[in-house]
Amino acid sequence: MSKPPKSTTDENTTNNMSLLLVLFPQHKSTTTTINSPSPPPPPSSSSSKSLIISKAQSTLSICALLLFTTLLLFTLSTLPNTPPPSSRRSLLQNHKPLHHHHHFALQKMGTLYRRGTKPMTDLIICHVSDDTTHDDFRIFLRLLHCSTLTSSTDVVFIFSSPSSSSSFSYIIQQENHSFTKLVLNNNTFNSSRFFYKGNKIGEPLWGNKLKTQNENNNDNVTTTGVSSPSYGSVLSFDATELDPENSLAGFLDRVPLSLRRWACYPMLLGRVRRNFKHVMLVDVKTVLILRDPFGRVRNRSSESVFLFNKHGKKVQSTQRLILPAVVIGGARGVRRLSNAVMVEIVRAATQHRKKRNSVSESVVLSQLASNEFLLKSKNVQLIFANELIPEASSLSGHNYAIIQHGTSNHDFNSVIKKQICSSVVDSSVYRDC
Repeated sequence: MSKPPKSTTDENTTNNMSLLLVLFPQHKSTTTTINSPSPPPPPSSSSSKSLIISKAQSTLSICALLLFTTLLLFTLSTLPNTPPPSSRRSLLQNHKPLHHHHHFALQKMGTLYRRGTKPMTDLIICHVSDDTTHDDFRIFLRLLHCSTLTSSTDVVFIFSSPSSSSSFSYIIQQENHSFTKLVLNNNTFNSSRFFYKGNKIGEPLWGNKLKTQNENNNDNVTTTGVSSPSYGSVLSFDATELDPENSLAGFLDRVPLSLRRWACYPMLLGRVRRNFKHVMLVDVKTVLILRDPFGRVRNRSSESVFLFNKHGKKVQSTQRLILPAVVIGGARGVRRLSNAVMVEIVRAATQHRKKRNSVSESVVLSQLASNEFLLKSKNVQLIFANELIPEASSLSGHNYAIIQHGTSNHDFNSVIKKQICSSVVDSSVYRDC
């Protein structure tokens, strides 16, 4: 009568042991069947110790994983929801130098040093001849920034070669960054033009679209009452990009940039002809920009072009001597004039085969300006400015938009630098003070 209960006890013991084997498969035990007449022998002391260590390691691993996950979730949940930086601070943050990577300006050409905040209606194209010194270039760019013209205008520099471009690139980066800090920090400087209130209007022309921290706030969102940064792009091309064939090489033994630039303008202006209303062509070595010069052309037709007389005698008694360092007008008129000048250079070089290198852009432009029939056929409306562009040495306190270097370039540069460095705020920004 005692046998059935014993069988029941053996069966329960065997089932419990099977469950233990499922939970801890690392434990090696003797195989036991349900019909075994007796329970398996108890595990040895070494086997029990190994089992305890294994269980402890598994438990510690699980606890460590849970602790790490908890800390990670807690950290992510407690991060502050940082608002976008203020407009003035973002102007500086978005103005980081781009020299670490090559940023193409337009269709895999050029170098983009600063991408503007919005499309601009005015464009300044500045050519930098090989005999332009670094000091002259720095003064030109610094005064251009101080004129506040870069708040509403894109600036393009044309260099004669890639090596020339690279030698000036660090100056562009330094002056861009320094002036941005000046706008942010100088309470006496009229920096209001570098900020605007209103709606975001499209994307800048130059370079690929760059994602910024406040991009979501700039995509056609009304920002009335909130100041947003307003500044144009700064970029450069070299002549080999815009005139890869060196179009004038077959007509002239030596093609200086003063002539080759006229072969560069048609390609550049042709590609951006629907993006700008007014264009100014400037010689960096010859002139300096102190204020906005576009006021005289904004109410004119797109075919109008202003030319200035050059100091000195006339080429002929009935012919003006044109200053080629400054050309300003409607984008359509400047583009058509550049095409006409290119043709006139070729014609002059062909007529003077024995003196192929005696072609002067001032004489070429002056002869073209006197040819009314040719200009009408090109649909260019030339307007001759009544005043001469004054030289720096002859200034007497008057406010001019553009001046010429004059004969005492280095003295004038030192005067400008001394005046800038006399300001406490300016001297703390510019490195050469």
